[in-house]
Amino acid sequence: MKTILTTILLLLNIKLIYAGEKVYDRDVSVLGQWMSGSFDSKLQAETDSDYFEIHLNMKPIWRNKKDGVWLYVEQAMAGALDKPYRQRVYHVYKENDSTIISQVYTIKNPLRFAGQWKNDNPLQDLSVDSLEDRKGCSIYLTKTSDGKFVGSTKDNECESNLRGAAYATSKVTISSNILESWDQGFDIDAKQVWGATKGGYKFVKKE
Repeated sequence: MKTILTTILLLLNIKLIYAGEKVYDRDVSVLGQWMSGSFDSKLQAETDSDYFEIHLNMKPIWRNKKDGVWLYVEQAMAGALDKPYRQRVYHVYKENDSTIISQVYTIKNPLRFAGQWKNDNPLQDLSVDSLEDRKGCSIYLTKTSDGKFVGSTKDNECESNLRGAAYATSKVTISSNILESWDQGFDIDAKQVWGATKGGYKFVKKE
């Protein structure tokens, strides 16, 4: 009886793990297309004073690589577009039949590349070897039955020292024209010290 019960629980666990839609190589391409472009949270900021108007720009780089989609990312406040507060490189690739990973890298002296998302081929002078992997900060995405991609970081693995934080978490939902992102920082006692408290920022695609 114990063996049967263990088997049932194992099968249920497997079913839960693979509850999302199967992920294909073309889904990586679609996700890369949806993530590419210029976005802002202007509409959300106009209707809810708890949110700022933030501009998010993501541009494909290193298009000849065959290991997924690479993106240069800039995020800036509406009043300081020439001084982005976040510059990253994302590597989007298929991990297995149920999961796509968006791996996050930082850039040394990033402000020298501010505005390069406007270029046809940004970051051409950089190589992957010059980037620093933000270990524990990758986003693990699955595909939903309605075609969206949802995901998050894992537990408290993404270290952060911003404003007294010990770790950060990120949750995202991505569709063809909206990218919802909820970034939060927590101290060693799991108390939130930065980030939105009510929900994620809703970035609407402009182009």
